Amino acid sequence: MVKAGAIAVATMPLLRARELRAIADKAHVDFALCDAALKGELEAAREAGGWLSKVLYWGPGEGLDAAMARSPTDFTAAKTAADDVVLIAFTSGTTGAPKGCMHFHRDVMAMCDTYARHILRPVADDVFCGTPPLAFTFGLGGLTIFPMFVGAATALTAKPGPEPLMEAIQRHRATVCFTAPTGYRAMAGRAGDYDLSSLRACVSAGEALPKPTFELWQETTGVRILDGIGATEMLHIFIAAAEADIRPGATGTPVPGYRAQVIDDDGNPVPAGTVGRLAVKDPTGCRYLADPERQARYVHDGWNLTGDAYLCDEDGYFWYQARTDDMIISSGYNIAGPEVEAALLDHPLVKDCAVVASPDEERGQIPKAFVVLSDGSQAGDATAKQLQDFVKAQIAPYKYPRAVAFVDDLPRTETGKVQRFKLRQQEFAAG
Repeated sequence: MVKAGAIAVATMPLLRARELRAIADKAHVDFALCDAALKGELEAAREAGGWLSKVLYWGPGEGLDAAMARSPTDFTAAKTAADDVVLIAFTSGTTGAPKGCMHFHRDVMAMCDTYARHILRPVADDVFCGTPPLAFTFGLGGLTIFPMFVGAATALTAKPGPEPLMEAIQRHRATVCFTAPTGYRAMAGRAGDYDLSSLRACVSAGEALPKPTFELWQETTGVRILDGIGATEMLHIFIAAAEADIRPGATGTPVPGYRAQVIDDDGNPVPAGTVGRLAVKDPTGCRYLADPERQARYVHDGWNLTGDAYLCDEDGYFWYQARTDDMIISSGYNIAGPEVEAALLDHPLVKDCAVVASPDEERGQIPKAFVVLSDGSQAGDATAKQLQDFVKAQIAPYKYPRAVAFVDDLPRTETGKVQRFKLRQQEFAAG
């Protein structure tokens, strides 16, 4: 499609008709290629009206297969410019309605010449694998663009989850893995059942990588996770560290080609060690589709404001604190939920967790932990106190979760991000 001059808009396999229609209408998608297994939802989206008018499905007896069989073997690519739009990537929807982010042909090459070339350093003999969908720009880069950039291969999994991913690594001797922090933590607990010795590089993004997860994976496999922060708006990762430069717990330094700084609410750089708003620029950037209000909030004087709270140390390393709307302010203290989560994850009873602000009459807000216990662990007041005391011993006592709720699972997007905003909204709605 790209060679024909079209603009690509990838979607998640689990989207329903209402979501597909919203994306198609916003991006003016009039032609779709679709797996026949997903025909029901796409047909429902078409029947609802709107832009989507033509669809070709692939699968036994479907139109795409027949059309490919009739196509000539030669093809002349359309003439495109470096600054023509090639991709409209929709956000994974952690807050509000999905936003379409436009990227140019040169942007796709830029993420190869920055993150891939300087941090990941892939070679033609690599075999890539991972869990992020191709519609998620983390997956687009890690499972499609970066392998194509060097002529490497990708082993895709038909099903999500740690077992199919580890099976693919073992079967195809994969060398590079892309998944979220929760994926590495889940795989670490079952890694003894698989041969993962072929892995040389493991990349994490999508949400902050807790230090305990980094250490657990390294202890289990001997591989140090390459943490990084990216954004759909920026296309791919813009702060990271190559293996030799990793400082556990830190995201890293600006990827060569990018500039980053921590600023205050007025846009002024703050001193080293001070928490503020992360601002990034060059060589990719946010271009929202038909959304000038969001564009004005995201880009200021050429700097992209990602919505993350960071501090930058004296050595230029960036340390994630929280999403700016995830910062908990309790009795005048700023408490970063992910820091409390990292402490909780060090406890053997904790399988997964999320910490958000909960309203409190005395303190304004308190940190509340939603905890998924390890198999066989018993929920109750005694366990909650055990976890609270443990956190007090790990980090500053004022940061401990003053409320603990035990849950079976946490709300997540299709790309694996914890939807903390849902938990926060739930707490403030309850008052």
